[in-house]
Amino acid sequence: MKVAVFGRFYNATTTFSVDTLFRYLKKKDINAYIESHFFEIIEGSDPNKIHYLESKQFDTLDESFDLLISIGGDGTILRAITFVKDLDIPIIGINTGRLGFLATIQVSDIENALQNIIDGKYRISERSLLSIETSSKNEEIEAMNFAMNEIAVSRKNTTSMITVETHLNGEYLTSYWSDGLIISTPTGSTGYSLSCGGPVITPDTNSFVITPIAPHNLSARPLIITDSTVIQLKVSGREESHLVSLDSRIATLENGTLITIKKAPFKIKMVDLLNESFLTTLRKKLLWGEDKRN
Repeated sequence: MKVAVFGRFYNATTTFSVDTLFRYLKKKDINAYIESHFFEIIEGSDPNKIHYLESKQFDTLDESFDLLISIGGDGTILRAITFVKDLDIPIIGINTGRLGFLATIQVSDIENALQNIIDGKYRISERSLLSIETSSKNEEIEAMNFAMNEIAVSRKNTTSMITVETHLNGEYLTSYWSDGLIISTPTGSTGYSLSCGGPVITPDTNSFVITPIAPHNLSARPLIITDSTVIQLKVSGREESHLVSLDSRIATLENGTLITIKKAPFKIKMVDLLNESFLTTLRKKLLWGEDKRN
């Protein structure tokens, strides 16, 4: 088995997780590689631990990898998908933050979870993604034009609201006068969209959600649409430009740019352990009231 390990931060919880993970992978004779920037973060913070990582690093992934393990929160997994892209490499997350819907392995359960994966005691959950195209080409967007949680447009450098003209499959829907608009996948329905009043959707649902951000018109409500819908947006406002975000990645677009959003041509495979499920995590989330973004 060939495993990639990715992380973004190195704190007390991460230190224990990295230590436990790599020692167990070595014990099981699993070929493990660590993302090069994460390696540099560990080396700068705790050089004494580098020896057991054996300097196996990666900058990009290929189809020879069997699994990617993310160390962090849900935000770290969203960054991890930019390495996996359309390679069909399954992802699982060790949660070193607060309760997450994507990073489900608790730090105290790392060894047991890894053994279950080795023994094949898991299932795969396929997650739909969004893709984006713009009429005026944007290099930042073109380089990584997909998102697993949401794509959002929002105002920039102003307190004034923007108007988001919205078409579905070529038919005019409405013009949202608001701080912005979120297009969310089922996976992302528990994130930004939820905090703006959107519904929770189970990951296997073939739907997207359109959620306005602080709309001026109180009759503007979240709208669930089929994931085969092609969404077109055009922003106008007092400023000359606005922001577009793809999960945690942000770019600036000129007002009047035609933004086309639709289902991406590939999915991301998430590893679900048999003792965990979306509904289990949802119950914990609703009970504890934790914020999922780390």
